[in-house]
Amino acid sequence: MTINNQQKIIIITAPSGAGKTSITRFLLEKYPDKLAFSISAATREARGKEKNGVDYYFMTAEDFTNKIQHEEFVEWEMVYEGKYYGTLKSELNRIWKEGKTPVLDIDVKGAIHIQQQFPETTLSIFIEPPSVDELKRRLTSRGTESEESLKARVSKAAYEISFKTYFTKVIVNSQLDEACTEAEAIVLNFIE
Repeated sequence: MTINNQQKIIIITAPSGAGKTSITRFLLEKYPDKLAFSISAATREARGKEKNGVDYYFMTAEDFTNKIQHEEFVEWEMVYEGKYYGTLKSELNRIWKEGKTPVLDIDVKGAIHIQQQFPETTLSIFIEPPSVDELKRRLTSRGTESEESLKARVSKAAYEISFKTYFTKVIVNSQLDEACTEAEAIVLNFIE
C-alpha cells in the first residue's frame, strides 16, 4: 500500500505524564471535522474501559510481528520488553480518505521515525514537562505505577527530553489550558 506523501500528519509526542494525551483529546474534540485520532496497534492488554478499534488495535505479538514482516507499519517500536506499539499504514490511509489530518499520540522514537519518512508533510509537537520532578509528581498522583515502574518511566522521560530539539515545536506544559491553546494555534497554522 502506497502512502501519499502530499498528505499531512500531526504528531504529539512527550514523555509519559507530560500531558500529550490531554492535549491530543482537546484538539480532536475541538476540530472533529479536520482532525482524526490515529489509532495505534499494541500488543498489551486493554486497560479499564479501553476498546479495541477505538483506543488501540489490540493484537497478539504474533499478529504484530507478522504485520512487521509484511511491512504494514509506518513505524513500530518495542517500547517495553515484549510490548510492541506501532502505526499502521492502513490507519493513516483511512483518515486521509475521510479528508482529515491524522493526529498521532506516539512515543519519541516513533515520532522521529515518521518525521524522517515524511519530512515535508509532518508537524511534530513535543510536550515537555516543566521539570522531571514535576513529571514524577504527576505520574505518582495517577496511582497506577509501582515504585519500580515509576523509576523506569522517570529515567526514560529524562532520556526522551534530550531529543526535544528533533521536533518542529516544543510546548512546555506548566498549565494544561495554556499548553492546549498554544498547540491549537500551531495546529491551525499547519492545516489551514
